[in-house]
Amino acid sequence: LIPLCHNLFLSHVGVTCALRPETSTVEINSVARTTGRTGVEMEALTACTVAALTVYDMCKAASKATRIEDVVLLSKSGGKSGDFHGAV
Repeated sequence: LIPLCHNLFLSHVGVTCALRPETSTVEINSVARTTGRTGVEMEALTACTVAALTVYDMCKAASKATRIEDVVLLSKSGGKSGDFHGAV
């Protein structure tokens, strides 16, 4: 999906989805892990984005106003750039 991106050996990828009826939204979170010496945040962001595209595809017939918002990195640890914890 991302040209010239290096291969990673993933040890875990998980995706969770939570329906939020009060706001008519779906919250999608993912976790990716590797034993390698690099970060896997792009893999986690890709997992969330592909899940969001799947939800969009299923909902577009019901509403043309369906949209994907706020794909963000919440936290990461390890890798060359070290740890990161963003605002929730």
